[in-house]
Amino acid sequence: MVGGSAALGNEDLLQHILSRLPALSFASAACVNKSWNKVCNQILSKPKLASALSLSPSLHVAVSEVLDKVLSEPIRPHFAIASVGMQSKLAATHQLITARLGSRTPVITNAVTGIIGLDAHLDEICEVKWTLLEDNLLNDFDHCYGIVLIVGYVPGLKVETIPLLRSKEEPEFSMVDKFLMDIRHYSASISGCSSPNGIILFGDQNIDIKPILAEMDYGLPEETVIVGDATSCFLFKTGENSQNYNGALYFFDAVALVFSRDSDNSNAVPEIQFDITMSTGVLPFGPELKAVSVKEHNADCSLLTARMEGYDGLLHGEEILEDIKEHIDDKYPYLYIGVIHQRGSLQFGSRSYMSLYEVLGAEDQFFIVNGVGIKPGDSFIFYHSDSDTASSSSIDVLDGLRLLNASSCCGTIGRNVTNANKEVFGGLIFSCFSRSVPLSDDDDDDEDDNDVYFESYPFCRNFPETPLAGIFCYGEIGRGRGLTRLINQEEEDCSISGRCLLHHYSTVYLVMSYTIPPLLH
Repeated sequence: MVGGSAALGNEDLLQHILSRLPALSFASAACVNKSWNKVCNQILSKPKLASALSLSPSLHVAVSEVLDKVLSEPIRPHFAIASVGMQSKLAATHQLITARLGSRTPVITNAVTGIIGLDAHLDEICEVKWTLLEDNLLNDFDHCYGIVLIVGYVPGLKVETIPLLRSKEEPEFSMVDKFLMDIRHYSASISGCSSPNGIILFGDQNIDIKPILAEMDYGLPEETVIVGDATSCFLFKTGENSQNYNGALYFFDAVALVFSRDSDNSNAVPEIQFDITMSTGVLPFGPELKAVSVKEHNADCSLLTARMEGYDGLLHGEEILEDIKEHIDDKYPYLYIGVIHQRGSLQFGSRSYMSLYEVLGAEDQFFIVNGVGIKPGDSFIFYHSDSDTASSSSIDVLDGLRLLNASSCCGTIGRNVTNANKEVFGGLIFSCFSRSVPLSDDDDDDEDDNDVYFESYPFCRNFPETPLAGIFCYGEIGRGRGLTRLINQEEEDCSISGRCLLHHYSTVYLVMSYTIPPLLH
C-alpha cells in the first residue's frame, strides 16, 4: 500500500512538472517513455485554445512574441490561424509561423483590416483597426502592423485546409462543385460522414463569395456551422493531406478550415461543439420592390431599375435614396438591398436565401449596387446600418452568453462551465470594420472598459479566462442555428425574408465548447 501511494505521489509530481513545460519541451517529454507519455496524455485530455496578439512594428519580433506566448504551455497544434495587418508581409509571416508549428499543422495566414486578442505582454484585450484606402481594403501602410495568432488542440476532431480552386487556363469558371466534393470526401474519410462539424472560411477579396456561400448552404446540412471572412487575402498550408495545390495552375478563391469528427478516436474523448451567435446592425426599410432590368457594370457592380407592386412606372433611384437617408437617424448610414434568390433541384427541392448588396449610389432611375447575380423579377427590400440596433443586439449577445455561463458547475460563475460536464474553451470573432458601437449595460461595473473593446466585451465579460481571437473584416460569414435569418424584430413585419450567410455591419461570435464523457470525470 505504501508503495502504491508513493507511485501515485510520484505520478502527481511528474504531472505537475510536465504541465509547466512549454509546448516543444512537452512534446519531447511525451517521447521519453510510456509512463511519461501517459501523463502527457492526461494533461492534454481536453480541448485547448491558445491565442496572443502583438503590436510590435518589427514583424520578426511580433511573430516571435505571439508564438512564444501560445507555445508557452503544453499544447499539440491541430490548426492555426494568423491574422496580420500588412499584406506585403503576408508571405514572410506565413513562412515564420509554419516553420515553427511543423509540417503537419494546417495553417491559414491572412491580411485583415483589424485584429482582436489578448496582448502577449500586457495580458489585456486589444481591438485594433487600421485606416485603409477605400479602393484597396488591404493596402499597405507603415502603421498597419500587428498580428493575432490562435492555435487549437481539438482531440476527437481532425482539421484540414481545403481550397476553392479556379483554373488559370479557364478563369471564368469557378470550381465550386469540386470544392464541396473535396470537403465531403475529406469528412467522409475521417468520420464516415460527409458532413463536417464546422468550417472557418476565408474568401479572396477579388471574388464575389455570395454565390459560393449559396452553394455551400445548399450542399451542406444545417448542422455544419460556417463562419469566416468574405474579403480576405490569405495563404494556407495543408496538414496531413497529401494533395499538393499548384499555385502556377490555379487561383485560390477561398480556403476552408474543415473540422470533422475523428472516427479512429475512442469514445472516451470530449465531444466538441460549435455554437454561434450574432450582433446584427442592419434594419429593413420600406416595402418590397422588384428588379425590372439589370445589367452588369465594371464586372463587379450592377445597375438595376425597380418598381413597387401596384405602381406601373419605374422608381427614380436618386429620389428614393434621398428619401431613405432623410428618414434614417444615423448620420452616415450604409445602405444595402436584400435580394431573395432561389436555389433548387429535383433531388433536393427548393430553398430561398437572401444576399445583401451594398448600395453605392444612384443615377436617374438606376440603383448602383456592389456585386452581380441579381436577375429581373428578383424581389428585394432596402436595409440600412443602424448603430442603436447594433448596440442593443450586442447587449442581447451579452445576455445570451451570460445565460450560457450562469448554469456553471456548483453555481460558480466564471469557471467557463455551462453545466456539470460542458466547458467553453475558446472563441472567435468576425466583426465588421465599420461598426463602432459601445455597449451600455447597467449591471456592469466595467462601463469604461466596454468602450475600449466593445466587440469582444460580450464574450470577455462572460468568459474572462477563456482564450479569444478575432478580426475586423468587410463581410462577416455566419451560418448555424439562430443565424439562418437576419435577426431583428422589425423584419417579422416584412413580406420578404430568407436565409442569410453573408452579413454586414454585424459581429459573428463562434463559441467553442466540449462535453466531457463520463469516463473522463
